[in-house]
Amino acid sequence: MRWRIHLSYLGTAYCGWQRQPNDPSVQQSIEEAFATILRQPVEITGCGRTDTGVHAHYYVAHADVNDVALNDKVVYHLNAILPHDIAIHSITEVAPTFHARFDAVERQYRYYIHFNKDPFRTTTSWYLHQHAPLDQAKMHEAAALLLQYNQFKPFCKTGSDAGHFKCRLTESAWTFTEDDAVYSIKANRFLRGMVRLIVGSCVNVGLGKITIDELKECLDNQTLLAHAWSVPAEGLFLEGVGYG
Repeated sequence: MRWRIHLSYLGTAYCGWQRQPNDPSVQQSIEEAFATILRQPVEITGCGRTDTGVHAHYYVAHADVNDVALNDKVVYHLNAILPHDIAIHSITEVAPTFHARFDAVERQYRYYIHFNKDPFRTTTSWYLHQHAPLDQAKMHEAAALLLQYNQFKPFCKTGSDAGHFKCRLTESAWTFTEDDAVYSIKANRFLRGMVRLIVGSCVNVGLGKITIDELKECLDNQTLLAHAWSVPAEGLFLEGVGYG
């Protein structure tokens, strides 16, 4: 039987979702918890990879377990032994063909920024220390510009194994308050490091370090920006995964 797992995690202590030989990962922690509770090895397949230090408010995985019903009691026991920064919210039986990664048709990320130093937000939002206000109008313009394109090679981390750079964006927008900024982006797929590079470019536009015309030129020509900037991981959250 195949089971769909809804979970969330704080990624600060992990090298990302995917199991690594020498570093702690979210996948490893969950597989070890399942093995302890069910007394058998269980392979967990996630909806995608998140990088070191990146978080997930909403993450979907699947597992094949045939001889045990993964009911609320199992969820309770899993949460009892999982680290405090990983939570299982529900496990439901799904069709044997369901695939957490390949069946996903869209994903949503948000990047959180705060402008006033706050020691209690250091792991879940990026503190942007600035001498002058951001040009919010320009940042809105930069975010909207991205919706006009479907090729994003300039926003793919160097050394990525991406076979192509095509992504279909359906949301790209900033919201601002006096103390915070949040960037929301939704697409059918994402390139490695894409969201953090986009946020860095938008912030550079807001700081006057690059212009909208320079951003447009790099997208038109699919070339790297002269001031490419990948913002820190702590502000990035996977917020949603959609299935057809």
